[in-house]
Amino acid sequence: MNASSTTAEIVDQLAVLLRDFEGRHYSDPIGPDTRFFGDLGFSSIDAVLLGERLEALCGRSLPFHDHAAQLANSGATDLTIGQIATFLRTCLADKS
Repeated sequence: MNASSTTAEIVDQLAVLLRDFEGRHYSDPIGPDTRFFGDLGFSSIDAVLLGERLEALCGRSLPFHDHAAQLANSGATDLTIGQIATFLRTCLADKS
């Protein structure tokens, strides 16, 4: 993932990452509307681990935890892979 990655490319990269994440295997298609908690069955600790993994992949600190907290504060109970990809795209573009 880098500043020139499109949102669709980031969704594809996230799908590869999440298909086999932290010992969990997910064989159904993963796309922008796939829900992190509801569809993939992840927990809040998985969101923390994902944030750390994304920072490692991007090679920089990302405000992923703040973003997730803002979504929760707004009443959201889940986040989609598309929302995560848009967040990453914005962060990467802002830091280029």
